[in-house]
Amino acid sequence: MQNVAAKIGVSITTVSRVLSGQAEKYRISKRTADAVFKVAAEMGYVPDQVARGLRIRRTNTIGLIIPDISNPFFSTIARYIEINARKYGYSTILSDCQEDTQMEIESIHLLQSRKVDGLILCPIGEDSDHLMAIVNSGLPIVIVDRYFPELACSYVISDNYKGAFEAVSYLIENNHHSIGCIQGRINTSVNINRVRGFRDAYKKSNIPLDESLIVGENFGKKDGYIGAKILLSRKTRPTAIFSASNLISLGAMRAILEEGLTIPDDISMISFDDQPYSDYLVTPMTTVAQQTSEIGQIAFTLLHSQMKSESKPMVESIILPTKLIIRKSVKKLELTV
Repeated sequence: MQNVAAKIGVSITTVSRVLSGQAEKYRISKRTADAVFKVAAEMGYVPDQVARGLRIRRTNTIGLIIPDISNPFFSTIARYIEINARKYGYSTILSDCQEDTQMEIESIHLLQSRKVDGLILCPIGEDSDHLMAIVNSGLPIVIVDRYFPELACSYVISDNYKGAFEAVSYLIENNHHSIGCIQGRINTSVNINRVRGFRDAYKKSNIPLDESLIVGENFGKKDGYIGAKILLSRKTRPTAIFSASNLISLGAMRAILEEGLTIPDDISMISFDDQPYSDYLVTPMTTVAQQTSEIGQIAFTLLHSQMKSESKPMVESIILPTKLIIRKSVKKLELTV
């Protein structure tokens, strides 16, 4: 800064204020500010953000923890969080905890040690004990997708219950009474509400539900593959499958193909999560679409509001509607007398 000041002919204080983004606050002319940035760049000056963060007790970074970066649903949310954070001058530190609670705990501790200004967490969703201390610490935090009612913190989720209910009701309207459900991670709020919607669609239609048609235990491709194999091996296989996630659907489609079956001629299918590829499959997939870009944008907006607030922020619960996108993966069956 001394060299920059000497070359331009201004004080070190002026250079410091320009490089720290306070030129307008101290009424430093645009001409002077531009000159400072130009000379600083020529000299290869890079501000020490760590030192600055210690001085002002703010690092202009946020932490983002997701369960699985390979899942397009989470990677899309992460993208829009990062886009919105960048608009406000925040950097994002991303951690993929690979659907492992211990890795989630370690990621939280790592981000705390980096002194992030706030945290957005897409939790594994089975246990909230380790999150209670974070909420009580006062660190701004927003929960996304999977949530815990007992935690007094803001969250953004999709209406998983209604999305599943509408999807299964659509299958029933097309005369599918034997519907297999390949569920996700069993004890998560997401899965609980999707399976509840599955069951209630049956209940509203007064059709008996065979509980053995509900299989699966996680949201991955392998679980979809195994779940579909189990359903297709039944003496009387279901006429349709409701898949609780996009990755489950991919695994299930592989199993269906291996069995020499086609969608929808031999078995119909609906997937929770709409993806860009859904419309480009051999049989375009009927899906339950979530507002992933909006989830990311709202999550950062809630976090930003907390980070700016000098008082205890209000806890906000945002539930975004889903939309059933009808394509060609569901066949209307003829009713038999």
